[in-house]
Amino acid sequence: MRLVVTGREGQVAASLIEWGRNDVEVVAVGRPVLDLARPDTVYSALEAARPDIVVSAAAYTAVDQAEDEKDLAFAVNAVGAGKVAEAAAKLGVPVIHLSTDYVFDGTKDGAYVETDPTAPLGVYGASKLAGEQAVAAANPRHLILRTAWVYSPFGRNFVKTMLRLAADRDEISVVADQWGNPTSALDIADAILHAAARLHDGNNFAAYGIYHLAGSGEINWSGFARHILDTSRAFGGPHASVRDIATADYPTKARRPANSRLSSARFADVFGWTAPEWRDSAGGVVRRLVGGETKQALSA
Repeated sequence: MRLVVTGREGQVAASLIEWGRNDVEVVAVGRPVLDLARPDTVYSALEAARPDIVVSAAAYTAVDQAEDEKDLAFAVNAVGAGKVAEAAAKLGVPVIHLSTDYVFDGTKDGAYVETDPTAPLGVYGASKLAGEQAVAAANPRHLILRTAWVYSPFGRNFVKTMLRLAADRDEISVVADQWGNPTSALDIADAILHAAARLHDGNNFAAYGIYHLAGSGEINWSGFARHILDTSRAFGGPHASVRDIATADYPTKARRPANSRLSSARFADVFGWTAPEWRDSAGGVVRRLVGGETKQALSA
C-alpha cells in the first residue's frame, strides 16, 4: 500500500514516515511541488505520487496569525483541502483528512462527539470547518479525523516549548482553565495506518465520515505541563515549577475553546484502535527529547 501524505514538515507526516511498516510505503509531498495555496499544483503532484490512499495533513496552523490572514487560512485549509480530496477522487482513492477540536466553541459539559453542533470561535477553526465541508463534498470516500493538542518529537509543539522554557527559567505560567486530550502525532500515525489498512483491504467499507481521534484521558494545560517537566527531571532534563493562571491572564488574538475534550469511541468501535493513555505517550516523547537523540530538535 502506498500512502501519500501532504506536507513534508508536519508532525503527522514525520510520524507516518517513522511509523511506516514493511507493507506500507509512506511518501510525503509538499511545497513547492504541492502547495495548497496554489490549487493548480495539487492534482499533478498527487497523480505523480501514485497513491493508494491520500492523507491530507498539510494545513495553515498559525491560530493567532490566522486572525490577520483570513484569506490565506481559508485558501489553504478550505480550498486547498478540498482540492486534495477532489484529486484523490479523480485518482479513484480515499482521502484521510486531519481536522481539529477548534471547530467547536468549547462550551459543552463533557467530551464532544461527532454529531455535536460546530461553532468555531475564530478564523482558524472556521477555516478548518470549511475544509471538512469541502473534503466531504469533493470525495465521498473520506475519513475526517478531528484531533487536539498534538505534540511529537517533530516540529513545534507544546511539549518542546515547555522543555525549552524550563531550560531558561525556574517557573512557567500555564493556563489551567482549558481542558483537552493531549495527543501524540506518533499515535495519530499509528491510527491512520490501522484505518488505511481497513480502507485498502475493504472495497465495501461503508463507514466513511467524521471521526474524533485523540489521546485517552483528559487534563488541563498546566497539568500537562507538570507531567512533561516532571518526566523531564526524572530523566535528567530541564525542569521548572508550573504556576496556574487563567485564560484571561494570558490574552491571545484568537480565542481558544475552554473544553477541547473529544470522545474517540466511534473510531475505536469501527477500527478497533484506541489511543494509549496520554501520560504514557507524552512520557515517551519527553524521554526521547531529553535523552540525547533529538535534543537539538528542541530549538526547532
